[in-house]
Amino acid sequence: MSPRPPADCRPPRRPTGPRARRAKRRRADRDRGAGSAEIVIAVPLLMLLILLIIQFAIWWNAESIAHATAEEALAAARVQGGTAAAGQQRADQVISQVGSSVLDGPQVSVTMTPADVTVTVTGTAERVVPLPGLSFPVTVTVTGPIEQFVPATAQG
Repeated sequence: MSPRPPADCRPPRRPTGPRARRAKRRRADRDRGAGSAEIVIAVPLLMLLILLIIQFAIWWNAESIAHATAEEALAAARVQGGTAAAGQQRADQVISQVGSSVLDGPQVSVTMTPADVTVTVTGTAERVVPLPGLSFPVTVTVTGPIEQFVPATAQG
């Protein structure tokens, strides 16, 4: 059994009389309502954070829809004998199939040069965060060469 530590090494005893109880009650009264104030500040910030995460996911989905639409339109327009109208028609089909609920106001531009095709899809991601003037634009541009038949050359 170890000897008892000297009195100056022991932690001080807390007073337990009526004065100590009144002092403790006064300290508790000063903090009354602090939890409610913290919740009033924290909950809206937490909700805004959740909405921003959801908004980012919706923007990402709209971006991928625009990319898929542009790739499909490019594939339809760049084939041998393909036209810009064929690319535009394919883009319209993809947007109608995938749905434009996430990508608001999609616009497709198909331009052809003798060597390549460029497809640009623009729109706006659906807005979840209720902040006025805040928009989430989506723009995707893809370019590819026009497919051409190249006959085999005779090698000697």
